[in-house]
Amino acid sequence: MEIQSFLGTGWSFPPSFDKVGRTALMVSDIADIEESIRIILSTIPGERLMQPTFGCDLKKLVFEKFESTLMGELKHMIYYALLNYEPRIKDVNIELLGRNELEGFLHIQLNYTIIITNTRHNLVYPFYFLEGTSLT
Repeated sequence: MEIQSFLGTGWSFPPSFDKVGRTALMVSDIADIEESIRIILSTIPGERLMQPTFGCDLKKLVFEKFESTLMGELKHMIYYALLNYEPRIKDVNIELLGRNELEGFLHIQLNYTIIITNTRHNLVYPFYFLEGTSLT
């Protein structure tokens, strides 16, 4: 089965396979863009051998004090990572929705326009800033 999409087609993430057809499961269109955004935001620069600057270094902010300067830095990092590594979107607007300091998470809403179709979409990305600690 051949998928034809002008927005792109790629492997699903995390990679999954169809056991019957013995093929990799693919995603297209908006789902491909959303998975690309999630990959960019969850990749630490330096993780990819041949692309050492790819990603968004959100992990370095995990233990930072939750202040307005942190919010500005977070928005800046996300905006430039998407500007550099996701060419299919434009007009990126980042909003910080809700946070729970005791639970250790922050919901980040990304509003963007897909260039080819010129339609607006959004994605909420959960950023866990207390991940890896023993706080309960």
